Amino acid sequence: MRSRYCAFVKEDEGYLLRTWHPRTRPARVEFDAGMRWTGLEILDTGQGSAFHTAGTVTFRASYRGGSLHERSRFERVDGAWVYVDGEFLD
Repeated sequence: MRSRYCAFVKEDEGYLLRTWHPRTRPARVEFDAGMRWTGLEILDTGQGSAFHTAGTVTFRASYRGGSLHERSRFERVDGAWVYVDGEFLD
């Protein structure tokens, strides 16, 4: 989760696409030119250990003027954790 947040901050489309599940991955990532990310807080995790094939991360990502609160789902693909989708909270 932290590495994907950093990729959004740096607008690293290649990394985001590589770490997105093939089943849900978009053709490209659209970035908002006016978005200024200011911080990430991990609020909760579920499963996701070396013994699991799926897990969740609940986080709050702050940006200038607000925040994004989401519970993201991840799955292992070829041994690597990849983002599947997320549910917006609040």
